[in-house]
Amino acid sequence: MVDNRADGRRGGNVPARVPCRYGLIGSGIGASLSPALHEGEGPHHGLDLTYELIDVQDPDTPDDLDRLLREAEEAGFAGLNVTHPFKQRVIPRLDGLSRQAEDIGAVNTIVFSGGRRVGHNTDAAGFAESFARELPGAATGHVVQLGAGGAGAACAHAQLTAGTGRLTIADPDPARRAALVGRLTARFGAGRIAGIPPSGLETALASADGVVNASPVGMRSHPGTPMPVDLLRPGLWLVDIVYMPLTTRLLQAARSRGVRAIGGAGMCVFQAAASFELITGRVPDTGRMLRHLRALLAERRSRPCPAPATPRRTP
Repeated sequence: MVDNRADGRRGGNVPARVPCRYGLIGSGIGASLSPALHEGEGPHHGLDLTYELIDVQDPDTPDDLDRLLREAEEAGFAGLNVTHPFKQRVIPRLDGLSRQAEDIGAVNTIVFSGGRRVGHNTDAAGFAESFARELPGAATGHVVQLGAGGAGAACAHAQLTAGTGRLTIADPDPARRAALVGRLTARFGAGRIAGIPPSGLETALASADGVVNASPVGMRSHPGTPMPVDLLRPGLWLVDIVYMPLTTRLLQAARSRGVRAIGGAGMCVFQAAASFELITGRVPDTGRMLRHLRALLAERRSRPCPAPATPRRTP
């Protein structure tokens, strides 16, 4: 007789699930839905998947990042997802980069294998897939992007690769803005990319086809809007890569002004699916993951009060 108690079912020759442990490192991520999203997909691929949050309380302490990466490896993690504010800071602590991560200059996925840490970037592919599916036919002669951080670098790379004619990047940090413009110009050629401070948004938007918010502003941990909403006008399109809350204040303002606008749920799922495949070696069902994410978001919206923060998890 076959003992199937480990699988939770009786009868039948059911193989045991393969253990797999990985997680997400970032700051202020206690409310992340990534554990539920990844752990929900794992059993469909024969995985006993554990996804853990590593929420760094003081992200400005470099030693914490070194220590937590080392502890995750020693604890048997197969890899890590990386989010704000570590997508660029983690690069010097890796042994290698995929070509796309090197081009973008930001990492959102680390695979631990054979004693090496290899960084990848699935944000760019996630953005491109979501944009193509949800805003088909959108004009991209001139796009204004808000944010020049790690997520901004990936979104900019995806847009220019897809054929955006001109990309204007607005960011309050002059050094970060200039660094991203320089990297993109070296990769895509002169004349297509410009950097501006937020004070230049009104002029830039006057000739823009669309706007991308690739900054963290709008997240639950960074409330507000990343631009004056009075600058939004009919005829623009807008992508806000923030997915929690599902409808940000920026999205609400855009839609109320007749702007064709999409949120970050699609990008979240497509980048997560690519990351899932890199770390586990299994090809996930993106349709199933998108339905799962929307159900999780709907459940969270229906709660009468915000859910308590997830306790900090460490390796």
